Amino acid sequence: MGKEKRFETISTQRPGDEVLRRRREAKRRLRMAPNIPGVFKFVKVIVTQTPFLPMFSTLIVLWLLVSAGFYFAEHNNPEISSYGQALWWTMAAIETMGTPYKPVTTAGEVIGGIWAIFGVMLFWGMIIASVTTYFARRREGTVKQIISTVTYNMEQLENLSSQELEVLKDTAVRLIDTELIKHKEQSLQ
Repeated sequence: MGKEKRFETISTQRPGDEVLRRRREAKRRLRMAPNIPGVFKFVKVIVTQTPFLPMFSTLIVLWLLVSAGFYFAEHNNPEISSYGQALWWTMAAIETMGTPYKPVTTAGEVIGGIWAIFGVMLFWGMIIASVTTYFARRREGTVKQIISTVTYNMEQLENLSSQELEVLKDTAVRLIDTELIKHKEQSLQ
C-alpha cells in the first residue's frame, strides 16, 4: 500500500505544513450472538468501579431485617403467615408494584411505610449511582489516556531533533492559547 491509500491529507492551518490522517477500514460484520466478553467486561466494571456492590449488599441486609420486623409485627395477620410472605411483601413495597396484603397492626404499617420510602430510594439510588459512575469513569479514562500520552511524549524529548522540538513547542503554545481563549469567553458569558 502506498502513502496515498493509507493516509489522507488534511487541510493545514499554516502554509507549508503537511498533516496526514490514517484511514481506518470500517469493520462491518453481522453479529449472530451477543457479545459475551463485552457483557463480562461491563459487569466487571460495574462490580469493581461503581458503588453497586456495597449498595446492593446494604439493600439485601436491610430487606432481610425489615422483612423479619414486618413478619413479627404482622404475626396475627392471616395474609402474612410466613417469613417468605413477609419477604415477598417487602420486595413488592420497594418495587412499587403494590401488594393486595394490607398490614393490620400499627407497627406493621409504620415498618411498611418507612420501608416503602427508604427501600425505593436505596433501590433506585443504587441503579442511578452505578450508571452515573460508570459513564463518569469512562470519560475520566479518556482524560487519563491523554495525560499518559503527553507524559510519554515529554519523556521522549531528548530523542527529538531541534526542528521537531520547535514544531512541538509551537503546537503546544497554539493549543494552550486556543483553550485559554475558550475559557475566557465562557467566563464572560
